[in-house]
Amino acid sequence: MSKALISTFSGTLIAWHQLDGRQGLPWQGVRDPYAVWVSEIMLQQTQVATVLERYPRFMKRFPTVKKLAAAPVDDVLAEWAGLGYYSRARNLHVCAKQVVEQFSGIYPSDPLLLEQLKGIGRSTAGAIAAFAFHVRTPILDANVKRILARLFGIEEAIGEKKVSDRLWSLAQDLLPLNPKDMPIYTQALMDFGATWCTSRKPVCLSGVQKCPFSKECQANLSNQVLSIPRKAVKAKSPEFDCDMLLMRYQDLVLLQKRSDKAIWGGLWSLPESAWRAKTDGEMGTPNLTPKELLQLTLPEEHLPLLLKHCKAVSCGDRIKHVFTHRRLWMKIWHVNALTAIEFPNTNLRWVSLRQLGQYGLPQPIKVLLLGLSLVRDGELKN
Repeated sequence: MSKALISTFSGTLIAWHQLDGRQGLPWQGVRDPYAVWVSEIMLQQTQVATVLERYPRFMKRFPTVKKLAAAPVDDVLAEWAGLGYYSRARNLHVCAKQVVEQFSGIYPSDPLLLEQLKGIGRSTAGAIAAFAFHVRTPILDANVKRILARLFGIEEAIGEKKVSDRLWSLAQDLLPLNPKDMPIYTQALMDFGATWCTSRKPVCLSGVQKCPFSKECQANLSNQVLSIPRKAVKAKSPEFDCDMLLMRYQDLVLLQKRSDKAIWGGLWSLPESAWRAKTDGEMGTPNLTPKELLQLTLPEEHLPLLLKHCKAVSCGDRIKHVFTHRRLWMKIWHVNALTAIEFPNTNLRWVSLRQLGQYGLPQPIKVLLLGLSLVRDGELKN
């Protein structure tokens, strides 16, 4: 381990940021822990370009932690629609309530207390504490792990606990001595990993710009930049089939609220069948009768009434959606209803196509429904 690198790292990184770091992001320079927290959660698993568009809108709708805590969770999910990983939105809502109820709406500055809140892990707690309270505490997201593994030539898989412990120790050792430097240092660390020490095209291999750590980086000196950090080999993502019911009456579509514990938990989607493991060459369920389709996709107690008001079934598109660890093929079945049957006290609801923006919808379902015409039988239904 290079003591010289440890002693100069933070200063060199801060100097780099002043010249080449990202500037003018809406969450930069913010001391409000609520605003910092929202930006950190939103930036997880979401590209900066998307967050630049959605973050201001979210903050305008929920400007304070008390406003967010008081909002219905459906409103939060609707605002989050399209950002993916919807457990983040549900955790945001729960966490906001915790801050209001347990801390009177004031975020604690201690990273250990922050880490006890819903959806806040150790690295996110460190980021909030560093940005909002200038606490000398490290972060260790995927970008930072990559930077440290390359700098110090850590060749073991970064998913191993002993390697993770070593990286946390290094991250602590590299912190600047002056707490006032924590916000810019933490931002610089994030930016350096996101824009310079990237996974596939780091600047040290481009020849366009010179990395400030090129003479000290062990991965660079040993020509192992692209092989460090080493990651565990991922198994092939499993694939599944399911049938989805797209039932319409005039400009209304039947939606079902999903269980909080399911994928797309808490969102409104089309009623669907159980998922089936996809086999090679399988093209999904063959043609279905109305009764067979409703039995696959809806609770049994509603079937007798629905069958009386259900027109013929037609098979629509087969849509593929890629999750992080699985792939889903959705076969869409179109059904026109003779009337909009009410479902009191259930998770089924008729929703106007004009009001879809008020509901949190999975992105592929949102795209599908927004593509539907309001015109039926040559007449615009109001």
